Amino acid sequence: MSELVTGEAVALELRPARLPSRALAVLLDLVVYVAAYVAVTIALVAATASLDEAAQTALSIAAFVLVLVGGPIAVETLTQGRSLGKVAAGLRVVRDDGGPIRFRHALVRGLIAVVEILMTFGVVACIASLVSARGRRLGDVFAGTLVVRERVPVARAGFVPPPPPWLAGRFAGLDLSAVPDGLWLAVRQYLTRMRQLDPQVGWAMAERLAADLAERTGAPVPADVPPPVYLAAVVQERQAREAQRAFASDARAGGGAAGAGSPPGTSGVSGAPGVFGPAVVPGASSTARLSGRADVPRPAEYGTAVPSGGEESSAAAPDARGSGRPGTGFVPPA
Repeated sequence: MSELVTGEAVALELRPARLPSRALAVLLDLVVYVAAYVAVTIALVAATASLDEAAQTALSIAAFVLVLVGGPIAVETLTQGRSLGKVAAGLRVVRDDGGPIRFRHALVRGLIAVVEILMTFGVVACIASLVSARGRRLGDVFAGTLVVRERVPVARAGFVPPPPPWLAGRFAGLDLSAVPDGLWLAVRQYLTRMRQLDPQVGWAMAERLAADLAERTGAPVPADVPPPVYLAAVVQERQAREAQRAFASDARAGGGAAGAGSPPGTSGVSGAPGVFGPAVVPGASSTARLSGRADVPRPAEYGTAVPSGGEESSAAAPDARGSGRPGTGFVPPA
């Protein structure tokens, strides 16, 4: 596991590719590029048979540079670090900060690869990868890049906490069709790791992700909903819709019973108390409350207090007062 720090001071846990997987990817790439080089060379020899030896040598050198040097550089630039061999091995080249590579990174990697891979038959690259703590070859060191594994076991994914029950059904009318998969992945990763982030950094990330999500859905983030709570609620709404589509046929077969409106796995949100415990948010008083009632604690991890008033504030009152309304699911601070 490698911990990289982004410009927002967020630690990213990436899985650096080790020598066996990298060697397999390089071998597959070399097979493709050498085959292309041989085909180009045969075509040039047939087309330039009437030229002198010097011209044929110059064309052979040009073909070598274009195919075996320019080819990998162009492929990594256009695919942002995913060549054919890396796709097959589940690898990708990224910058040291975890971002996608650009032309200058691919250029440095490609030029140094001529020496450490082609001219030395990969001996220099293997030694450098074995010595490096993150398995980097010389091209990665000089280019400021890192080859990481893209395929992460699904079983290792973190738990996404459910939203508080007072937001149940509030975002049922959002249009989520325009939200890309990359944004959903970023939101899910934030929700699974928000307890590990610095409060200020985590709050800034939540605000940015909430703004991006609101821009895609076309509806602004409600003023009375903190950004992390908004993210959790929208993710839960998306999961509920997917579950409803998945179990629609079973619901119809059962005669449209009560389970049709609440697919399995979506009705347990209100019964998860204490997921968001109390926490202090930068710039907010520790006595801020979720609503106007003094006995209702604020949601932890989520920072900003929700203004009082409205149906959500009244519905958030605990049933300990005998009001008969469902509780919030939040545990008061000790």
